[in-house]
Amino acid sequence: MKFLRDQLDRVAPLFEKGGKLEKLYPIYEAQDTILFTPGEVTKGKTHVRDALDLKRMMIMVVVALVPAILMALYNTGLQANTLIHGGNAQPLDAWQTSLFHAIAGSYEPTLINNVLHGAMWFIPLFAITGIVGGLVEVVSAIKRGHEVNEGFLVTMFLFPLSLPPTLPLWQAGLGIAFGVIFAKEVFGGTGMNVLNVALTGRAFLFFAYPGQISGDQPWIAATVTDGASGATWLAQFAADGTLAKSLESAGTLGQTWLNGFWGFVPGSMGETSAFACLLGAAILIASQIGSWRTMIGVAVGTAATGFLLNAVAGEASAAIYHMPWYFHFVLGGWAFGTVFMATDPVTSAFTEKGKLVYGFMIGVMVVLVRVVNPAYPEGMMLAILFMNMFAPLIDHVFVQANIKRRVARGS
Repeated sequence: MKFLRDQLDRVAPLFEKGGKLEKLYPIYEAQDTILFTPGEVTKGKTHVRDALDLKRMMIMVVVALVPAILMALYNTGLQANTLIHGGNAQPLDAWQTSLFHAIAGSYEPTLINNVLHGAMWFIPLFAITGIVGGLVEVVSAIKRGHEVNEGFLVTMFLFPLSLPPTLPLWQAGLGIAFGVIFAKEVFGGTGMNVLNVALTGRAFLFFAYPGQISGDQPWIAATVTDGASGATWLAQFAADGTLAKSLESAGTLGQTWLNGFWGFVPGSMGETSAFACLLGAAILIASQIGSWRTMIGVAVGTAATGFLLNAVAGEASAAIYHMPWYFHFVLGGWAFGTVFMATDPVTSAFTEKGKLVYGFMIGVMVVLVRVVNPAYPEGMMLAILFMNMFAPLIDHVFVQANIKRRVARGS
């Protein structure tokens, strides 16, 4: 590390004010900040010092994402290897196939093979996200003369985890560029954005290229009952009104729910395992980075709305009205969105009571989108983005109410 420190100090004059590469200072500063603690510290009694800075906060979120990342690698490989080994799906692209065979040797769904196979899909999407999104961040910083901060670090992980594995790389690059530019940079950068960056990029891809990202017919798809190629479980609940009843009559409803909880289901790479997201939630809550109030609010809103729609569903109601309310917790991107997207400290509500209302309304919206709208069986992405826009209003209401109470006590 001393060698790296010496090298950075040696080239520092080139990037500092008056140096030949002064305009590229944000690039130098980004490398220096990533590798070492910033040299500038607050001084004087007017400053409050806190051990938790932006870099530590972002790194802690990445740590909380580790279970979801590991599950993304394993489950993506599991779904693919199971189908390929059974002759029900096509293998990787040519270069990926050669590399996979050189490392693993077969498509037998073992632990190592599954992780390696999943990595063949996740790593390219992760790399293109980091390269394109990072380039946009650097260019924006150079244009504005600002430092490159760590705000993009979490987005770099969240975005690929929210994507299906076979999304074309150029679409992933286009999506993350759109998200960073139009959800963050146009508002002034990290801390100023109204909408969640990763979800904005994904929403752009959903509406621009619905065939590749909608999830209606994903390549790793498996039906609830027989494991054959088909639609995602959430899409099947929406399309087949007899599915829930057939699972219940066969005594497999509970096992199906457990499969969704552990994450052995098809879907976007990081969103399938509610258990992995629950581990991440524990880390975020323990570190006080993610709000338990927001998470509880989403859960209560989802349960209440799902239970209500189950109660009012009749024989003529749409199929998904009959999906048990507790299935919303383990299907689609509910768990991933609740833990990592809804709790975004920039785009969510700030007030303590506001977080409960904000989360509750996300829970209500996700169920309404899934159940009432027959054209879109997911809903978590749209629910969070919709409530992102109302978060400032929710905070305003509670702040004004608090001000009125204080004025009344002082009068």
